[in-house]
Amino acid sequence: MAVYLVRQQSSAVLLQRLRAKGIRNPDHSRALIKEKLTADPESEIATTCLRVSLLCPLGKMRLTIPCRALACSHLQCFDATLYIQMNEKKPTWVCPVCDKKAPYEHIVIDGLFMEILNRYSDCDEIQFKEDGNPHPMNSKREVQEVSAPSNGVDSNSPQTNPRGSNDNNKTVDVIDLTLDISSEDDEPPLKRPCPSLSPAVPRLSASEQGSTEPTHPGLYQQRLHLCSPVIP
Repeated sequence: MAVYLVRQQSSAVLLQRLRAKGIRNPDHSRALIKEKLTADPESEIATTCLRVSLLCPLGKMRLTIPCRALACSHLQCFDATLYIQMNEKKPTWVCPVCDKKAPYEHIVIDGLFMEILNRYSDCDEIQFKEDGNPHPMNSKREVQEVSAPSNGVDSNSPQTNPRGSNDNNKTVDVIDLTLDISSEDDEPPLKRPCPSLSPAVPRLSASEQGSTEPTHPGLYQQRLHLCSPVIP
């Protein structure tokens, strides 16, 4: 039976010790990149480039201290500060990329990614070619410029009114094309007044008034004459 007296170290002390261990040589990561990009003669699929994110898989934020475990074979790094703080609350010490064991004693700071973070401060993704050199992807500025709606108009060029500045004072005749042209033809035709009875027509006698058929046919036509519409 043995009794051990231990002292819990804070995440700040562990991070300070990790920095004191030093940074891994960038040539180690470059050799790993060339190894992954080397074409396999027996394989029909060849990898021509590698894309690596500069965001931590734990917090989805830009890396500040990129690190990996010695047993990890991937290029993706995770942030040492966030990794130590999470294991301080709940110690698991598992790599967030490959789920392999990554104890504190086996994690090291990657020198190549430290150079990349210092060189490219406006991008979140890196592409490695066969030569092992990093090439930044679209930066944040370029993405914002492309996503901004330009509509083919230069915002710096002065805007001029080709018709002059007095167009606002002119009255504009508006023609409503939605109106049906046939509506003009649907107007009721004009009516001409009915001609009054001519005074020269003789009056009917008492015997003629009682009969159903008038004696004078001209008078009968004038009575039954309707006001005919005027056809244009």
